[in-house]
Amino acid sequence: MIHDLKPYPAYKDSGLPWLGQVPKHWEMERAKLMFRKMDRPVRDIDEVVTCFRDGVVTLRRNRRVRGFTESLKEIGYQGIRRGDLVIHAMDAFAGAVGVADSDGKGTPVYSVCEPATGTNSHYYAYTVREMARSQWILALAKGIRERSTDFRFDGFASQLVPLPPLPEQSAIVRFLDHVDRRIRRYIGAKQKLIKLLEEQKQVIIHRAVTRGLDPNVRLKPSGIEWLGEVPEHWRVLPIKRAFVSMDYGISESAIDAGTIRLLTMGNINDGRVTIPETGGVAAVDASFLLEVGDLLFNRTNSSELVGKVGLYTGADLPVTFASYLVRLRPRREHDPEYLNAILNDVSVLSIARREAIPSLHQSNLNPTRYGRLQVSLPPLEEQRGILQYLKSETSDLDRAIAAAHQEISLLREYRTRLIADVVTGKLDVREAAPNLPDEPHEMESLEQAEALTENGEESDVDDVTINAGEVEA
Repeated sequence: MIHDLKPYPAYKDSGLPWLGQVPKHWEMERAKLMFRKMDRPVRDIDEVVTCFRDGVVTLRRNRRVRGFTESLKEIGYQGIRRGDLVIHAMDAFAGAVGVADSDGKGTPVYSVCEPATGTNSHYYAYTVREMARSQWILALAKGIRERSTDFRFDGFASQLVPLPPLPEQSAIVRFLDHVDRRIRRYIGAKQKLIKLLEEQKQVIIHRAVTRGLDPNVRLKPSGIEWLGEVPEHWRVLPIKRAFVSMDYGISESAIDAGTIRLLTMGNINDGRVTIPETGGVAAVDASFLLEVGDLLFNRTNSSELVGKVGLYTGADLPVTFASYLVRLRPRREHDPEYLNAILNDVSVLSIARREAIPSLHQSNLNPTRYGRLQVSLPPLEEQRGILQYLKSETSDLDRAIAAAHQEISLLREYRTRLIADVVTGKLDVREAAPNLPDEPHEMESLEQAEALTENGEESDVDDVTINAGEVEA
């Protein structure tokens, strides 16, 4: 049915760069004719709501609360009612627009827009998110920084927006909601598959780096509670003994003109180090330049990500590292790739994260505490043999994981393009929408399914949590 969609019979120019041509029978009106700004008083029964970027504004109790307490003073809160179009003024450029699914209250950073008769709020949530995706909202911003964009009601109200007939607005929403649910389910299934494949891979790695490859090898107590027995000829030692040095990074920020690439915590993923394509620092002491075989340890991050390690394999340009990272330079008797494997082993990461000191929004694991943790290491030649075994045993898993990631990426691109084409009238869904099956909304379960990822760093549910007491001018 999706593949049978066709354009409308006739079009006209909308006069808007982000919108292009629209169906000939659609009107173009200012948003102020479809919505009015509300400033309702807060009732005792109202609960704090959260706006996130997939089109729903829901009670905060249904969403993650990132470390903030409920005791912060609520200043200037306003009432929100089911069906309101709610725009997060500071994050609208990134798509933080939705329709309230329940009554509640929110901070002044929200523009609360009540729809006029003949207006489908969900259609205009899709429309405003398309304005964001096309960077139209960002282009309207008067702020000098990305996060200083301020798309409040007056800015929204003055915008020309398409006005399809109400039945057509509803048909577009019905069609897009249906497609979105189907794609989210498929992505959720793929991400669950990735998680299972990653777990299978971790089991193989854990067994190899803690017991070796010889099932008949003689064992000895390691003296480490989580590790148990290890091969008799393996050395048990603190992590710091495997390295020549453990060095903090630099505190400088990257600039566009910098030619020495600067790595941050975001450049370490799945044991690999990625190199930024642009920007960096202009100069740095030679002692802070990375060498092939260096490991980078993330000392400050969320509790789920602190302690991750990546292997630097080289780059065309000089590379340095930021202060949230610690460089671990291996001793010659150890293979850097093997050290990378064992330090990213699920058991080692789990123990390391227990040693991290929690603070507001993050955890800290300094190299002194980290360096005291003990591991068991085989001789160099055995390390290399284990690495060859792991590459052979996990190559099929890696290919399957990469293929699943590629499918997810293509599905997301397809969904984005389809939503853009339908909401702007490039494809006609008037005949297709009525024939779609009725389904429960299942928004929260779909979000949770699609949010499942292998390392907690990537999520298609790109939400913006507005916390109790947060007031932005």
